[in-house]
Amino acid sequence: MSKQELEVIGQDAVCCPGLSAAPLDEDQAADLAKIFKALGDPVRLRLMSMIASRGQGGEVCVCELTPAFDLSQPTISHHLKLLRQAGLVDCERRGTWVYYWVQPGVLDKLGAFLTTARPGGAAA
Repeated sequence: MSKQELEVIGQDAVCCPGLSAAPLDEDQAADLAKIFKALGDPVRLRLMSMIASRGQGGEVCVCELTPAFDLSQPTISHHLKLLRQAGLVDCERRGTWVYYWVQPGVLDKLGAFLTTARPGGAAA
C-alpha cells in the first residue's frame, strides 16, 4: 500500500455532478478518487459503515469500534486517520477516548454522484 498522504477535502467543496450527468473534470476526479481510495479497504469501509450507521449527528467511541476487528488498536487508529484525511469523518478527544462522526454532507455527496438519473429527470 502506498504511504502517500491523503488530502482533506473541504466541506465547502463543490459537489460533483452525477456519474451519468456529465464527465468529471480533473479536479473533481482527483477529489473523488481520494474518497474512493480511502473506502477501498474492507476495514475502512466497515469502520465508515459503523460510524455512519449512528445516523446524522451520531458519534461512536473508538472503544466501540476496536473490538469489532481482529486487529490491533494502532492499526484501527491508522485506518481511522486515513478516513479523517480523506475528509470522510472527524473526531474529538474526550478524556481517554476519541469519538468519531461522519462529516456533514459527505454521504449525500457520494450518493448524488453515484445516483443515475432516470429518463425524465427523476433520480433512481
